[in-house]
Amino acid sequence: MVSNATVPNAMPRDLILDRFLPYRLSYTSNLVSDAIADTYKSLFGLSIPEWRLVALIAEREGITQQEIGALSRMDKVTVSRAAIALADRGLIERQPNPADKRSQLLTLSEAGRALYASVAPKALEMEHAVFGRFSQAELDAFTAMLRRIDAAVLDAADDYRAG
Repeated sequence: MVSNATVPNAMPRDLILDRFLPYRLSYTSNLVSDAIADTYKSLFGLSIPEWRLVALIAEREGITQQEIGALSRMDKVTVSRAAIALADRGLIERQPNPADKRSQLLTLSEAGRALYASVAPKALEMEHAVFGRFSQAELDAFTAMLRRIDAAVLDAADDYRAG
């Protein structure tokens, strides 16, 4: 039998949570998200789901809640609650979707566009505060690795469903 020490890229046999990559990824993601959530809440009164909707609507004016869910990996209830909160604050507007009468197209209101114009620079500033200590090559490699992880997870999920 070959030990993990002699096999390249071998995964450890014992589960140690702090070395378990899905846990580390979740921990770091939560750490970053919590810091961002505190800032967005205190400065702009936005939750993370609300900010994600504002950002996605700013990028894709006339997007449906279903599309937001697919792009953000947020569940329908979270997207719906965020959309209701943003509409109640006058930050987004809903328009009939001519392609699907069961859904609506979401757009930013004038107030929503002004909010986005204020929040986006703060988001970039926070991104720089966290990731500015890494080189561009490191950031490019990290982003590529995250995208490979995304693809691997989707492939594994497909394999488990099929098998």
